[in-house]
Amino acid sequence: MRATRKTRRFRGGAAVLAAGVVVILPSGCGDKDFKNKPRPSVPIELTGVIQEKKVTVSPNKVGAGPILITVSNQTKDAHTLTLEGERVRERVGPINPLDTATIQRTLRPGSYEVRAGSSVAVAHEIKAATLTIGKARRNSSDRLLLP
Repeated sequence: MRATRKTRRFRGGAAVLAAGVVVILPSGCGDKDFKNKPRPSVPIELTGVIQEKKVTVSPNKVGAGPILITVSNQTKDAHTLTLEGERVRERVGPINPLDTATIQRTLRPGSYEVRAGSSVAVAHEIKAATLTIGKARRNSSDRLLLP
């Protein structure tokens, strides 16, 4: 019987202590420092190919926001890949033959070029792909199952 009274007193004391902590700690609701910024757009994945005569990217017209461009080198030589436009210059590589590389950037509206370069002299230049970025895409605040 004695152990039961101690247990009751302990439980009662713990409940009072927990209630006091809850009252002392500020709640997150209505906190003026909380910034409810919208989440960025969902990244769009573009694919591209480096061929002997040209570089292609598909789709080549998308809205502004985060993008991932994965390009496969389908030539016999290693090439660097360059994304260039307004205030953006991103380079990856060299990309070996039959290998891939990815460029990840957040792009603003404008026109960009995706070029393939080589460290060896080539008989002809590989034509660059043009990527057109339009107005900003919707934010992803209302999208479920995103990381």
